[in-house]
Amino acid sequence: MDYQAGFFYLFSAVLLFAAFRVVTARNPVHAVLYLMLAFSQAAAVWLLLKAEFLGITLVLVYLGAVMVLFLFVVMMLDINVDELRVGFWKHFPLAAVLGALVSAELIAVLWVGFPKLGVETAAAVAGADHSNTRELGKLLYGQYSYAVEVAAVILLLAMVAAIGLTLRERKESKAIDPAIQVRVKAADRLTVVALAPTPKAAAVEQPKEEGKTS
Repeated sequence: MDYQAGFFYLFSAVLLFAAFRVVTARNPVHAVLYLMLAFSQAAAVWLLLKAEFLGITLVLVYLGAVMVLFLFVVMMLDINVDELRVGFWKHFPLAAVLGALVSAELIAVLWVGFPKLGVETAAAVAGADHSNTRELGKLLYGQYSYAVEVAAVILLLAMVAAIGLTLRERKESKAIDPAIQVRVKAADRLTVVALAPTPKAAAVEQPKEEGKTS
C-alpha cells in the first residue's frame, strides 16, 4: 500500500466517524462542527482523486459560507434538543429502512456502475497536461453557458428577495433623508404663536440692614 492509499483510508475513516457523529451528537453546535469536519475530509478525498476544482469548491462554498452560516443560526436560535427528540424511537424503524435502502443503492452504483481504472490508466488516457479545472470551465462557460447564466440570475433574485424580506428599518436610527431637507419650507420649521399679555408682578423689596445690629 502506497502513501496515497494510506491517506485515502485515513481521510475516509475520519469522514465516516464525523458523519456518524453528525447524526448521534446531542448538541446541535457539535453536530455542525462535526459536519464541517466531514466536509473537510471529503475535500481531501477529492484532492486525492485529482478533482481539484471540486475539493476547493467544497471548502470555499460549504466550509467558508454555508456551514459558518448554519453554525451562527444554530447558536442564535438556541434550539431545545429535548423537544426535537420527542418521537425519535417511534420513527426510527422507518428511518433505518430508508437509510439502508439508500446505502444499498450507493454501494450498487459504486460497485457496478464505474469501470475500474487505475491512476496510471486515467493519466495515460487524459494526457500529462490534462487539467480538470480547465475542462470543467470549458463545459460550464461553453456548452452549458446558458444554464449557468439562468442559475446565476435565479441566485441573484433569491439573494435580493432574502435581503428584502429581512431588511427592517431601525427605529433608533438618526439617518436623514436629503429629499425631505430639499422640500422643507420656513413655515414648516418656524411657527409664531400669539400669547396674551400677563400682568407684571410687583417687585418686593426687602430692606437691607447692613451694619445694623439687632
